[in-house]
Amino acid sequence: MTTTVPFVTCDLLDDHTDKDIQVLTPSLDGRFFKSYGARKTFSGQIVTVKCFEDNSRVKELLATDGTGKVLVVDGSASMRCALMGDMIAESAVKYHWDGVVIYGCIRDVDALAELDLGIHALAAIPQKSNRQGIGEVGVNLYFGGVTFQAGCYIYADNNGIIVSKQKLID
Repeated sequence: MTTTVPFVTCDLLDDHTDKDIQVLTPSLDGRFFKSYGARKTFSGQIVTVKCFEDNSRVKELLATDGTGKVLVVDGSASMRCALMGDMIAESAVKYHWDGVVIYGCIRDVDALAELDLGIHALAAIPQKSNRQGIGEVGVNLYFGGVTFQAGCYIYADNNGIIVSKQKLID
């Protein structure tokens, strides 16, 4: 289990009013992020991937060293297939990722709930993705009123998700 400095996103916002911190806003169309992993609080440096119904890049990235990192996936809020399941999430744990945020779906909910990994996603669906090797890594992403840039920092808990260009905790 990775040692993580405990935090509450509400307190981080209150304690760092001088910082430019973005807050992921709940969507008016009912799309809210839900926590699926065993780790309820997670943070790290952002790594980005943009993909639509193809989790090839997600699988590739989560099989690399993720120490101190969180993968942010823009799946265009697709509700038709999952971009991560138990086998890819197990790889993320093996390679020390702190968390994954997916603007889309996951699957294998009960297995994910047992893994020492922070996971926020919009929903669960049993349908797997169609792997075709398509996706962009390291691009700026925008959803929920937040711009996610590789190298910035993300903090997530059951209160929500915030993003800062500067590291807020050690």
